[in-house]
Amino acid sequence: MNFLNSLTLEKIFLGLVIVLIFYVILAYNGFVKRKFRVKEAWSDIEVQLKRRHDLIDNLVEIVKGYMKHESETLTKVIEARNSAIRAKNIKELGEKENILNSTLKELFLLVENYPNLKANENFLHLQQELTDTENKIQAARRFYNQMVLDYNTFLNIFPNNILNLIFRFKEEEFFDLESSTEAQKPEIKF
Repeated sequence: MNFLNSLTLEKIFLGLVIVLIFYVILAYNGFVKRKFRVKEAWSDIEVQLKRRHDLIDNLVEIVKGYMKHESETLTKVIEARNSAIRAKNIKELGEKENILNSTLKELFLLVENYPNLKANENFLHLQQELTDTENKIQAARRFYNQMVLDYNTFLNIFPNNILNLIFRFKEEEFFDLESSTEAQKPEIKF
C-alpha cells in the first residue's frame, strides 16, 4: 500500500511539473507573439508617417509658389518635418509629430488668405491625400495602442508577471498624436 501511495505521489508531482513546463512554454510564446504584434502595428504607423512626410514635401513645394511672403511658416513646417524624421523613440516622435501638426495648422490657416492656391487642383489633391493619410495614421495609432495594451496587460497579469521576472520583457510605450486635420474643420459662429 505504501508503494502505491509513493507511486501516485510521484505521478502527481511529475504531472504538475509537466503542466508547469507547458504553461511556461505557452506564456513565453504569448510574450513573443504579442511583442511581434506590437512591432507589426508600429510598422503600420511608420509607413503612414513616411507617406505623410513625403506629402508634406510636395505640399510645401506647391505652396512656395503662391506664398512667397510666408517663407517663415514654410521653414517651420520643413524643420518640424525633419525633426520628426530624426526622432529617436516613440515618446520623442509623438512630441515632434505634434509640433509638426501645429505648424501644418498654421500653414492651412495661412492658405485661407490665398484663394488661387485654395483653388489649385494639385493643392486640393495633396490636401485630400494628407487628410486621408491623417485618418490612416489615427487608425494605425489606435491599433498600435490596442496591441500595446494587450501586450502590457499580458506582461503584468499573474502569474505572467512572475515569469516576466525571468524573461525580462519590457513594457511598450503608447503612441499619442494630435491630428492636424483639425485645422481643416470649419469653425461655425452664430
